[in-house]
Amino acid sequence: MMGIKEKQYLCIDLKSFYASVECVDRSLDPLTTDLVVADPTRTEKTICLAVSPSLKAKGVRNRCRVFEIPKTMHYIMAKPRMARYIEVSAEIYSIYLSWMSKDDIHVYSIDEAFFDVTPYLSLYGMSARELGERIREDVVEKTGIPATCGVGPNLYLAKVALDITAKHSPDFFGELTEESYRRELWGHRPLTDFWRVGAGTARRLAELGIYTMGQLAIAPTGPIFDALGIDAEILIDHAWGIEPVEMRHIKAYRPQTHCLTNAQVFGCDYTFKQARTVIKEMAETVALELVVKRKAASSVVIWAGYGLTPEERAQLRATGGEHYWWGAPSDGGTLRFISPTSSRSQVLDGVLHLYDTHISRNRMVHRLSVTLDGVIDDDAPGVQMDLFSNPAALEQEHKRQQTVNAIKERFGKNSLLKGIDLLPEATARERNRQIGGHASGQSD
Repeated sequence: MMGIKEKQYLCIDLKSFYASVECVDRSLDPLTTDLVVADPTRTEKTICLAVSPSLKAKGVRNRCRVFEIPKTMHYIMAKPRMARYIEVSAEIYSIYLSWMSKDDIHVYSIDEAFFDVTPYLSLYGMSARELGERIREDVVEKTGIPATCGVGPNLYLAKVALDITAKHSPDFFGELTEESYRRELWGHRPLTDFWRVGAGTARRLAELGIYTMGQLAIAPTGPIFDALGIDAEILIDHAWGIEPVEMRHIKAYRPQTHCLTNAQVFGCDYTFKQARTVIKEMAETVALELVVKRKAASSVVIWAGYGLTPEERAQLRATGGEHYWWGAPSDGGTLRFISPTSSRSQVLDGVLHLYDTHISRNRMVHRLSVTLDGVIDDDAPGVQMDLFSNPAALEQEHKRQQTVNAIKERFGKNSLLKGIDLLPEATARERNRQIGGHASGQSD
């Protein structure tokens, strides 16, 4: 019987996916065309969703802002078309399915996926690397989208082989074992190049004098657990190239808690009153989603990130590097419902109460989020009306919400609007034309 040590995983990433789709649709070579995907109707502060490989090679940073691209560079700017990217991603997933079962594929993001290829090596008579190359070739032949591939004996090493080894390899392919990982990457810097190591984690490790995976592997574990808590366990495993989670664990996983979130970043700072209009729209959106999905929420959480004053911006930039805005001041609050609810009025009242009592009236607002937490099925055991609820009124409200959703599904999200959505500061109409906060590329 094949043992765990003989397992082989692939991790495939579609190179600069959004930019590659735009190039292919223009009959251009994704690897040689200078192109960025960004919305020209927004300010120069807008983030480029994708930068083509040739622009990256010229020093343009991925996920940069438009104003950061040197004015002397000539490039194509393509407006985001999220619906098109989803369509191409689905087409590529169908190619993956022609090679193996969905039970052995984990879609990690719109442009990245993991594969347990262990059962297929003898079937195809190939090594893991050869199979990865064949799948990549199939994707390029049928869609024109180039891909990068990593292979390793576990999910972590496959991912690191992709992120660090393959992306710096001329053939866009990386391969690691536990031994080669320790030999080649224990001294690699920065730590943030490694999967699951963010800037905050790297900063806390630096405070302990740890700057590489090799140092992390041999360091005393006590201070690391004190600094990082339970996350230290998986980081120490990763430092040794160990990953106990397999594809079967991912497929069997079911989250214990669920939430619904609506968040957005404004193109410019909003006053307290203007942002109140927007958060009301956001509350309406998540409340409608509750009813449509037949869910009930136990609590609601709001959060507002404030715009920076020039003094705050200079201070945070000096101490926080390129991500200085993470330290921007913010406020928020949580309200727990008497019992799980799907009532629009209760959600809306809760959000506005939290906003009015927790958010500063003297600061400009730049980011907002509304989260419904503890989301369960509305007919789950133990869900019952509280003494202050009116069952008949709630049922009527649900029917009204279901009718609203039916109209929007048939005629478009902007086919039915409230008066508040027509205010100058309102964002619902524009966001209804987006997918994931970006232009869908479709007409209303």
